[in-house]
Amino acid sequence: MTKTAVVAITKHGIEIARRIRHKMPEVEIYVPAKHSDNNSDVIWFSEQSTQLVGNLFKTHDALICIFSLGAVIRIIAPYLVDKKSDPAVIVIDDRANHVISALSGHLGGANALARLVASFLDARPVITTAADVNETIAVDLVGREFGWTIENFDNVTKTSALMVNEEKIAIYQNAGEKNWWHAPLPKNVAIVYNIDQVKSPEFKAGLVISDKAIADPEILEKSVIYRPKSLVVGIGLHWDTSKDVIETGIKTVFAEKGLSFQSIRNISSINREAKVKGLEEFSKQYGVPIEIYDKDRLATVSVPNPSPTVQKFEGTASVSEASSLLSSKGELIVPKQKFPPNLTVAVSRIIY
Repeated sequence: MTKTAVVAITKHGIEIARRIRHKMPEVEIYVPAKHSDNNSDVIWFSEQSTQLVGNLFKTHDALICIFSLGAVIRIIAPYLVDKKSDPAVIVIDDRANHVISALSGHLGGANALARLVASFLDARPVITTAADVNETIAVDLVGREFGWTIENFDNVTKTSALMVNEEKIAIYQNAGEKNWWHAPLPKNVAIVYNIDQVKSPEFKAGLVISDKAIADPEILEKSVIYRPKSLVVGIGLHWDTSKDVIETGIKTVFAEKGLSFQSIRNISSINREAKVKGLEEFSKQYGVPIEIYDKDRLATVSVPNPSPTVQKFEGTASVSEASSLLSSKGELIVPKQKFPPNLTVAVSRIIY
């Protein structure tokens, strides 16, 4: 859950803050102690407002400041880092006429928060990011609602500039959700069906949505690479298989088969009733969830490489292939790969 603080420094501001809390009960309200009415729904602070806001900037995902934009800018300026880590900051005037998205409009979510708060204050949201006012693609937000990641963030700024200036841009997609854009594409954007078309001189930049490794330097230089969560890695292993063995096996398969590690949605395997330490450690290190299936369910899946040995010891003829197919509900793109003494790895792609 997003951690949001509302800071008000006037009596009107307190009223506005409480109106916000009525619609967003999870927010914390901070008000100078000199205005205290002894109501416990507010955190009455005694330090300087500049100190308080500075501290909240470091600990919260979003700040709602009900005082002047200029004052907010002066307070938060020393704490700014970058758009990937700064919290959302919105500013509301003392009469709640305007709700201004002041910082981290896209990645931090300030634009969406400003529109939400304005909707129940009957105020006007003020959004100044170029992609929004021009109603074009926000390059840094593509697929974010689906958990996509950007592989080469350094290209985002220049590609965003080309997008809002309506330069010709190519989109190539071979994996991931299709409904990431909910309107007709901007007139300067064209879909291509071969990744090499991105290199055409007619296109100033590219948006590449893929779970495959990309090595072409011209495409890498020219494009923003998005990694959808489209791959499920099935694992067959023993209870004592180590994290290092699992990691080496998966990374070897992905390197040899030209797949992106960033596109792993989850790991899948057999239910051993007790947790497998190595698998749990791998999951925790990389933030990749695990899905497990009982042997009876795995036994119902038709696989290309059933094993009598696996059938004998596990009660099902397949673990890695069967679990990845079950979890992905897609297609097997890497049949099981064996890593002695006790690891198998298979990869399936989710079909959207």
